[in-house]
Amino acid sequence: MPTPPPADLPHPRIPVEEARALVVGAVRRVPAERVALAELAGRVLAEPVVAPHDLPRHANSAMDGYAVRAGDPGPWPVADRILAGDDPAPLPAGACAAIATGGVLPDGADAVVPIEQAEEADGAVTASVAPATGDHVRAVGADVRAGDEVLPAGSALGPLAAAAVAGLGLTGAVCAARPRVAVLTTGDELVAPGAPLARGQIHESNSVLVRAALERAGCAVVHVGVVPDDAAATRVAFAAALAGADLVVSTGGVSVGPRDHVKPALAELGVRELFWRIATQPGQPTWCGVAPDGALVAGLPGNPLSCLAGLHLLLVPAVRAMLGADPAPATVRAELAAPVRRLPARLRCLPMRLADGRLEDLGAGVSHQLSRAARANALALVPTGEGELAAGERVDAVVLG
Repeated sequence: MPTPPPADLPHPRIPVEEARALVVGAVRRVPAERVALAELAGRVLAEPVVAPHDLPRHANSAMDGYAVRAGDPGPWPVADRILAGDDPAPLPAGACAAIATGGVLPDGADAVVPIEQAEEADGAVTASVAPATGDHVRAVGADVRAGDEVLPAGSALGPLAAAAVAGLGLTGAVCAARPRVAVLTTGDELVAPGAPLARGQIHESNSVLVRAALERAGCAVVHVGVVPDDAAATRVAFAAALAGADLVVSTGGVSVGPRDHVKPALAELGVRELFWRIATQPGQPTWCGVAPDGALVAGLPGNPLSCLAGLHLLLVPAVRAMLGADPAPATVRAELAAPVRRLPARLRCLPMRLADGRLEDLGAGVSHQLSRAARANALALVPTGEGELAAGERVDAVVLG
C-alpha cells in the first residue's frame, strides 16, 4: 500500500513566478553558431542582423506605369520600356519610360504615373493627374539603410524574419545553438505505444509531449529513455542523461511514495535543489535543480497535464533564457466561455480551446485526462481566490502553439 505523504512537508509550495525566476536565473546560456539561411526559421539570434547596404539599393517603381520628370509637362513620348531587373539608360528630357513594378527608375526620372492614370496613344503618354516628385517611387533606403539593425539579438526567427535575412543578401546568421535535452520517463506501469497492455499498465505518452514541446521551443532532444521504478536504475539513467545535456527532464517519481526515486538519485549525483512543489493545480510536485556542470534538471510529475503545466510555465521559459530570448511565457488575455472554480492557494492551469478571444473548457480538469485535453491550444491560468470566475471574465492564457 502506498505510503501517505507526511502531514507537514518540509518544502512549502512556491508561487509559479518565483519558481520561474529561479530556473531562469540558474540556466547557462548556450554557445553561438553560424546557421545557414535554409535552417534559420525556428532559431534565435545570438548576434543582431545588420543591413550590409541600403534597401532598396536603387530607386524603383511601386506601380506599373510611366517614369517621368514631375516638372515636365505632358504628353511625354515613350523613350524606353523598363522591366524589373533592367539597367535603364537615363531618361531624356521631356520623355517618359514605360516601367514595370520593381523596375529601376532611370536617372532623370523622379515620379511614376500609374497606368490607371495614364493614356498612351501614338507613342506618347498623357496623365489624368499631374505627377508630383516622389509619387509611386520606392526611394533608396526606404526599407532600411546600410548599417541599420534589422533584427536584434534574442529575436526568434519565423519565416518572415528568415526571408528578411535573405532579402539583405545574407547567406545565414549567428544564432544560439540548440540546447541539448535528455528526456526520461519513469514508471513500471509504462508500455510503449502499440504494445499490448496488461492490467494496470498504460501507454507511455509523456516523452512525446516533452519532446514535442521542447523541440518547438528550439531544443535538440539527444536522449530519450524509460526508467523502471528502481533506485539503482534511476541513478544510472540520470548519470547517463546528464552527460552532455544542457537540460534533463524526467516525468514521474518526484513525489513522496515508496517508488519515487528521482530526488534521492539526483541528490546522490550532486544535483543541487532549487525547489520542490509549486503552487499550481495540476503540477504541484514539480522539482528543479542544477547539476554540478551547470545543466538544469527538472523532475515533472507523471500525470500528463501536470507535466504540461511544468513544461510551459517553467521549462519553455528556461529554454528561452538559454537561447538569450525573452523568457516570459507567451500569454494572451481571453474570456472564459463557462464559469471556472478558483482555488484559495494554488493557480489552476487548465488546458482549454482558444478561439475568437474565448476560452472553451474541455473538461480536462484532472491531471490524467490527456484525451480530453487533446484539442487544447492554450493553458488558462485561473488566479487564486474564493468561489468561481463567471463566464465572460478574462484571464491570462499561455499559448501552446
